[in-house]
Amino acid sequence: MIDRLAGPEDHLWPRDRWPAVKLDTPLSVGARGGHGPIRYEVVRYEPGRAVAFRFVHPTGLVGEHRFEYDGATLRHVLEGGTTGSMRVGWPLAFRWLHDALAEDALDRAEGRPPRRLGLWVRILRWAARNQRRSTRPSAVARG
Repeated sequence: MIDRLAGPEDHLWPRDRWPAVKLDTPLSVGARGGHGPIRYEVVRYEPGRAVAFRFVHPTGLVGEHRFEYDGATLRHVLEGGTTGSMRVGWPLAFRWLHDALAEDALDRAEGRPPRRLGLWVRILRWAARNQRRSTRPSAVARG
């Protein structure tokens, strides 16, 4: 499953409920991309065993997340810290969204149906959708 991440046969990432992972090249060290507002770079890739992504954006999110497989267990690991405004953004919003997405990915890996998203996650997703709508350029009537 790790080797197919961000590809057309990706069965790990829950892109039916979350923004899809998109990379500028096939999965390999140096590939850059992300999902939603999160951007990262592949800093380690061991086919069939592990992939690690270093955060590039948003500013203030420092560290990496990775998937590791030891032949029996698939793990998602998040290591890092926050600076600046992300010290507030992470515990209030990003952490909740991240954890729900990671749970969905691991459920997919096990063949489980998706869980019901918690109330706070549903509120955050609603707010994000409405924020995107309000920042889109509106149609202007031309005379």
